[in-house]
Amino acid sequence: MTYSIVARDKSTGLLGVAVQSHYFSVGSVVTWARAGVGAVATQSFAEPSYGALGLELMSSGKSAADALNSLLSIDPMRELRQVAMVDSRGNVAVHTGKECIPWAGHATGEGFSVQANLMSNDTIWGAMKDAYQANLSLPFAERLAQTLLTAERAGGDIRGSQSAAILIVEPTVYPNAWMGRVLELRVEDHPNPVEELIRLIKLKRAYEWADKGEQLLLEGKYDESLKAYEESVKFAELDELKYWRAISLLRVKRKDEAQKILDELYAKSQNWKTLTQLMVWSGRLKLDD
Repeated sequence: MTYSIVARDKSTGLLGVAVQSHYFSVGSVVTWARAGVGAVATQSFAEPSYGALGLELMSSGKSAADALNSLLSIDPMRELRQVAMVDSRGNVAVHTGKECIPWAGHATGEGFSVQANLMSNDTIWGAMKDAYQANLSLPFAERLAQTLLTAERAGGDIRGSQSAAILIVEPTVYPNAWMGRVLELRVEDHPNPVEELIRLIKLKRAYEWADKGEQLLLEGKYDESLKAYEESVKFAELDELKYWRAISLLRVKRKDEAQKILDELYAKSQNWKTLTQLMVWSGRLKLDD
């Protein structure tokens, strides 16, 4: 009993699924995706095999519609199911069984499907469709999350909210099914799971920039590394991100700026000073007297 979206981003080819429900750890049941293959949301009286087998069928070349229809045809409880699939070509297929608890329904658009059941009213999926189409300028993850937020603000799950999840994979097929995951976040139990999911996506962006900064630092590209760390702290004011920005400032001889940041961190915890000493002792950081 939940609301979700499956989609393919037309500009990047990324495939994703996002969900919210008043159900503990909803992402462990509803969200399925495989790089270069497709994404699946299986909900209502959820049957996880729609996720695993749906991806297998799409990986063998079946369209989303063919995969879904094949599984529905052998499911004696299909009228209790709500399932949506999108394949690597952007084809979508969705089924809302006649016995799903009201309010239940779905709506589709180019490359996406939104679906909901056990909602507080019958406007939820229409509002989700409008939200996704209105936010095409946003990055894919943020667009999926905003679609969930719209559903929540339109009334959401009649029982309230508890957990949320998002899973995004690359458009390229990999030899192993677990590879090619761009983003995988879960909020297992929270009073405002969608808002928390949005916060985590922002935090993920911060660490993506930090990872770039670290790699550039290892390559000796200090100016570029500094720029990456500066981008990271725009997304999240975390002590660790501030620390590595300071180290990058030292690398480019901007010692006064670096010292100001380090002094603030040292005042919070001597562990940051110890880390700097370890950086020097290991040869990763060279300082003058």
